[in-house]
Amino acid sequence: MPSLNPQTEHSATLDEILSQPDVWRKSLQELNRDQLLERVLTQTESRKEWLFLGCGTSFYLAETAAASWTLLTGQRARALPASEPLLFPNAAFLRAPHLQAVVISRSGRTSEALRAANLLSREHRIPTLGITCASLSALAEVCDLTIPLPVADEKSTVMTRSFTSMLLALQHLAARKAGNQEFPAAIEAMAGHFASLIHLLAERVETFVADHTFSNYVFLGQGPFHGIAREGSLKVTEMSCSYGQVFHTLEFRHGPKAIVGPETCLTFYLSEGGNKAECEVLAEMKNLGGVTIAICNRANETIRRSSDFVFELGADIPELAMLAPFIVPSQLLGFFTGIKKGLNPDHPRNLTRVVILD
Repeated sequence: MPSLNPQTEHSATLDEILSQPDVWRKSLQELNRDQLLERVLTQTESRKEWLFLGCGTSFYLAETAAASWTLLTGQRARALPASEPLLFPNAAFLRAPHLQAVVISRSGRTSEALRAANLLSREHRIPTLGITCASLSALAEVCDLTIPLPVADEKSTVMTRSFTSMLLALQHLAARKAGNQEFPAAIEAMAGHFASLIHLLAERVETFVADHTFSNYVFLGQGPFHGIAREGSLKVTEMSCSYGQVFHTLEFRHGPKAIVGPETCLTFYLSEGGNKAECEVLAEMKNLGGVTIAICNRANETIRRSSDFVFELGADIPELAMLAPFIVPSQLLGFFTGIKKGLNPDHPRNLTRVVILD
C-alpha cells in the first residue's frame, strides 16, 4: 500500500489490520474442518441464556456478540466485564436457569477472565465456553470447552484482527445454533468482497487524517453497532492517545451534542433498520459544524451530503455480517492518527499486550 509516512511500512499493527479478510476466511475454514462448532453446539444444546464476558476490547466484543446472539437465535444474551461477577456477583444474575457463559480473551491469560471463568464454573456450576487466539492457554484449562483461533493472533498490543475474527466465530456459532445456513455463507462472501476494498480504504483514511486535526472523537451506533462504536473509540484512544466518547446515536442529541464543532470528529455506524432516524442525527451534527464520518452499507443522498468521509461496504449480505468490516475504518483512523502524532501504534503508551495481576 502506498503510504504518506514511511513509518507505516514496517508496522505489525497495520499489517494485521490489512490481513483481516484473509484471516477471517482461514479462521472459519479451520473451525469447519475440525467440527469444533458441532461439538460446542451438542454440549450446549440445553442452554437457554448466554452470558458473554471479557475485558477491554474483549468486553466490547462480548457486547457485540451478545447482541448478535439474540438477533440470530432469539435467545436471551447479555454481556458483562469479566470483573463484574468477581466484584458484584449478586448483581450479575448468575442464578438464571440454563445459563451458559462465554469467556473471551485473546491471549487466554488475562487474569480477570481466568478468575471469572473459575468463579462461574466452581462456585456457581455454570458451564463455560472460552474463545481465544492462543492454541494452548490457561483459559482452555479452566473452561469446559474452548474455541481457539490461532491464525487470528497478533504480535501487536492493540487488538484488531483478533476482535473481528472472534466476533465472526461467535456469530457463525449462533447461526449454526439457529439453523441459519445462509449466514455462514454470507460471512464468506463478505470477506471476499471486503478484501477488494480494504487497501483503498486504508489510503483514503490516511489522507483524511493528514488533512484534519481534531481535539476529540465521538463514535455513535445503535443496537449491535453500539459495541462496534465502543471498540472504535477504544482503537483511537489506544493507538493515538486521543479523547474518544461513545453514545447511542439518538442519545447524542440529549446533551452531548454541546461539544460539537469543527474540532470534533463524529463517526456514525449507520444501520439499515434505523437508517432514517440515524441519518437525521448525522445531518444535524454536520449542520452544527462537526466533521462527520459515515460507515454504511450503501450511502443515500442524505449520507453523502452530510458526511466528510463515507465508507460504503456495498454488499448484499445480512446486516449482522457487516459488523466486522464496519470496525476497520476506525482501526485505521486510530492507527494513522497515532502515526501523525509521532506515536508508535505497535507499542502504545502505558499498555501491555496482556493484563496479568498478581
